[in-house]
Amino acid sequence: MTKTPGIPDLLRKPLSEGEPVIIIEPQGKKHYVSLRSGDKFHHTRLGHIEHNAIIGSQPGILLLSDRGLQAVCLRLTLEDFILKELKRQTSIIHPKDLATLLVRGDLFPGARVLEAGIGSGATSVTLLRYLGSGGQLISYERREEFLELALKNIQRAHRLYGDPGTKHETRVRDIYDDGIEERDLDTVLLDVPEPHRATDQAFEALRPGGNLLCWLPTVTQVYLLVRQLQEDPGWAVVETRETLERNWQIAKNAMRPYHRMVGHTGFWIRARKLQRAK
Repeated sequence: MTKTPGIPDLLRKPLSEGEPVIIIEPQGKKHYVSLRSGDKFHHTRLGHIEHNAIIGSQPGILLLSDRGLQAVCLRLTLEDFILKELKRQTSIIHPKDLATLLVRGDLFPGARVLEAGIGSGATSVTLLRYLGSGGQLISYERREEFLELALKNIQRAHRLYGDPGTKHETRVRDIYDDGIEERDLDTVLLDVPEPHRATDQAFEALRPGGNLLCWLPTVTQVYLLVRQLQEDPGWAVVETRETLERNWQIAKNAMRPYHRMVGHTGFWIRARKLQRAK
């Protein structure tokens, strides 16, 4: 039986035909290209670069265009894959917010996590990488077409970056009507429009002290959920946060923030499970 290459193995292999890569100009501008034998990358400023000059090379290769201009070629990071290559039928949680999820959810290799609302699979791809071979991810999605696309995105990520070996179970299931089947979970993530309708189900599914995380885009949704959690003695440490991200431009004798930034994308609401009085 052939062993599936792990993440370290695939990240160290040469760039291959069909793989998406980044070509970076000296000024820093990025171009996303899928490698095809016999094809050319063309840009009005750089000129032509043969794909065959990239295929079989190690990531980080320094390229020369037909105009004698230099560029660098790199393999996509997971962030690049989510932003540029993930096929979508839904909005996704932005990578800056996925990074927050890992810490806010107190996730660790071997954790058991349930997500309700798989969407296009961006969150699943991230969680599967970080839960590791001893972990488990259970994904609920009530729309079969969303689940089908998400699984294709997950499989593509595994082909590009390796299969981390996390146990992954998916179910076509409506968390509002069908509840949560699993018990003793470390984290429950609700990426659904009305998470206040599923907090009791999440409470029953979590281990004592476990984390409930909810992702919401609007303040009206947040208010409804947070007030419900605050009034329920089964939950504590109810917190609402958003993550704002801004790049800075640094050059010789100059440093300033970029005029554009990744501002509001959504809110994370976190709560910890207590024992309700009987």
